Amino acid sequence: MKKKLSPHWKKDSDKHDYQAAANFLTLLMEPERAKEIASRFKKTSVSTFLVKDLLRASRLQLLPTENYHVKKDLKKVKEGSLLSPVLLVRGEIESDRPLMIADGYHRVCASYYLDENAEIPCHLVTL
Repeated sequence: MKKKLSPHWKKDSDKHDYQAAANFLTLLMEPERAKEIASRFKKTSVSTFLVKDLLRASRLQLLPTENYHVKKDLKKVKEGSLLSPVLLVRGEIESDRPLMIADGYHRVCASYYLDENAEIPCHLVTL
């Protein structure tokens, strides 16, 4: 049974999210490669994934609701603002590389608190 997309998401990512993803990826790879991957997010269509699966695949801890950015995103949703889709780099099970949330970790955590079974929109690229 297909779940419905959570209503508190935009259809596409904000422009600044792509730069934030490039900045993050620069910590993990050469800057030129990070920019190239970040530019690929813009060319991918949006896919939806369960928020609980994103946390499991990324191996990241769920941030508490007291976290400044999680609290800010929860407040945005309560006020009727829409959140920007998440930017992901596919993990690889054979090399034990987890999913990377290049941008949107706080939005993922906030969404989990709203509904752990929610489907959220993501741009997913493969290295």
